[in-house]
Amino acid sequence: QVQLVESGGGLVQAGNSLRLACAASGRTASFAVTAWFRQAPGKEREFVAGITRSLSSTSYSDSVKGRFTISRDNQKNTAYLEMNSLKPEDTGIYYCAARAFFFGGIPLAQSDYAYWGQGIQVTVSS
Repeated sequence: QVQLVESGGGLVQAGNSLRLACAASGRTASFAVTAWFRQAPGKEREFVAGITRSLSSTSYSDSVKGRFTISRDNQKNTAYLEMNSLKPEDTGIYYCAARAFFFGGIPLAQSDYAYWGQGIQVTVSS
C-alpha cells in the first residue's frame, strides 16, 4: 500500500521561507512523477510544481516560478518543496501527489495523479 505523508508546514511571515517534505512508503519505485498541489480557501486545488523520478524534468506554475524549488531524494523516497519569498496568496493546504507513469510531460491535472497525501497547512501572514 502506498502512503504519502507531508511535513514542514506552518505559519510564516511574508517574505520568509518554508520547506515542505513528502515522505513516501510502499511501492514508491512506481512513482515516475511527484508533484505538489495546493488549495486556498474557497478555491480549487491547483498544480504548484512537479518533478520526474529521473530528476531530469521539472515544472512550475507561473505563480511560483522563481520562488519555489521542487526536488526529490529517490534513496530516501522523499520529495521536497522549498518555498522562498512567500506571499499571503501562497496560503493554503499543500498536497503531495504521485503517479506511476511518465509520458514526456509532467501532468498538471489532479486526475492524473493516483496517490495523494493528506495535506498540510501553510499560512503566510502579511
